[in-house]
Amino acid sequence: MRISTQMMYDQNMRGVANAQNLWLASGEQLASGNRINRPSDDPVAASQAVVLSQAQVQNSQYQLARTFANQKVSLEESVLTQVINAVISAQGNIVYANNASLSDSDRESLAMDLEGARNQILNLANSTDGNGRYIFGGYKTEAPPFEETGGKVAYRGGDTAVTQQVDSARSMVIGHPGSQIFNKISGSAEPEPDGSKSETDIFEMFDTAIAALRKPLESLNDTELDAINKTSRGLSNALDNILAVRSELGTQMAEIAKLDELGSERALGQEMEMKDLTGVDWTAAISDYLMQKDALQASYKAFSDMQGMSLFQLNR
Repeated sequence: MRISTQMMYDQNMRGVANAQNLWLASGEQLASGNRINRPSDDPVAASQAVVLSQAQVQNSQYQLARTFANQKVSLEESVLTQVINAVISAQGNIVYANNASLSDSDRESLAMDLEGARNQILNLANSTDGNGRYIFGGYKTEAPPFEETGGKVAYRGGDTAVTQQVDSARSMVIGHPGSQIFNKISGSAEPEPDGSKSETDIFEMFDTAIAALRKPLESLNDTELDAINKTSRGLSNALDNILAVRSELGTQMAEIAKLDELGSERALGQEMEMKDLTGVDWTAAISDYLMQKDALQASYKAFSDMQGMSLFQLNR
């Protein structure tokens, strides 16, 4: 095979180019801190890194979802605490209303107090979050879930609880519909002495007692006199139900905190795994960088020496 000066030149040029590419690749590793900067650097590790990166993104998304869920649950728990305080205060007035020595003006004063508690609870039942969405409307968050018409309160919200996926295998309720809180009593509720159906609507309970208290004493019949006792039993049953919901919310906040800890540990493990998979070995990388630099300089020297030569000079 014939060897020309051009062939020698091309061969040396390729040597310089290859040495330069190796040196630049080594420098890129030092600059980025990554052993793998493109799939061709290590196809197997690059593919594993893609899968791991997807897991990191998913873990980050669940962390964000838990933050959102905790905000919603905390807000609902805070509102229910205020509702519970209002119900407990109203119960005290109901007990006092059973005093036979009360005058009509005393009873009117108690009725006004109960009306204030009832309106306060209605206002809390129509609470909104920071975005103006109603927190007790289920998935119907655009309009007030409770509507008062002609002195009667009706629930207009949705009946499906709002749920949130907070981890790969965990979904939880982050928004209870108002019907489950204000129109329901617990399964262990105190029954009515006469066997009649227990009142479940907290606003009806208040309205019944308020109407009875505003009737003059001389015009009251036995049914109206018993309305106070019925409201007392009703509020106790309603309170038990609200306390159960708040207890559930507290349990969920504790679970979110534990899931956050687990997510943080998972993120740390994934970060370490990614570093082991794609991170650069600084000692080896620096050594390789210096070696490739020396090789490149040698290639430059060889090319420089070859430029002034030809086959005739080599054969002397």
